[in-house]
Amino acid sequence: MKYAGKARCAALKLIFMALFAACVIGAAGWLLRAGTVPALVAGVLWLLFSLFTLYFFRDPNANTPQGAGLVVSPGHGKVDVIEQLGESKVWGAPCHRMSIFLSVIDIHVQNAPVSGRIASVTRTAGQFISALRTDSAAHNENVLIEFDSAETAAEKVGLRLIAGVLARRIVPFIQPGEDLRRGERISLIQFGSRCDLYVPLSYQIKVSLGQKVVGGETVVAAKP
Repeated sequence: MKYAGKARCAALKLIFMALFAACVIGAAGWLLRAGTVPALVAGVLWLLFSLFTLYFFRDPNANTPQGAGLVVSPGHGKVDVIEQLGESKVWGAPCHRMSIFLSVIDIHVQNAPVSGRIASVTRTAGQFISALRTDSAAHNENVLIEFDSAETAAEKVGLRLIAGVLARRIVPFIQPGEDLRRGERISLIQFGSRCDLYVPLSYQIKVSLGQKVVGGETVVAAKP
């Protein structure tokens, strides 16, 4: 499947970097004649870090529902904001906004909410306040992905990937002009974070506050 394995590659990169650091600590302990304790401690910490990293960067294939006019969750986490905006930065018209908080134990690969073409990918610098705060979307570093939806003609769907205190690296897999199918992998946010989904008011919201959603699988909005 498209972009399968990218999350695992990111995990292996971090693991090898941590292994290098552990080796440096072990070698320094040997040179300072501190015995094997520094090397053993570094080795145990590296092993624990490696296991956590492999778990954190897990990336199962999505069982994406079929059907016309469906919008699926772009991320794995909990819906903690559902509101209507008078004007969206995505297309300059009123829209629904749903915000999904991703904890450090959630899957952090994001999926395309709709089928369509990537109109733009825009990175905006900002702060790194806790993603637990719902207002972090307005202040934190983020990447806005705009979709020309194939679900309905002349309608756009927006997805904002938001960094947090620990999540300081947003890695889009996709490029403007690329065609995607609903549920395909599109990005990775490393560690705790948030994503905001913007859909036209012509869609009906299918989730509720506090609901756990699965990226690429849970239907969050649909055409009536």
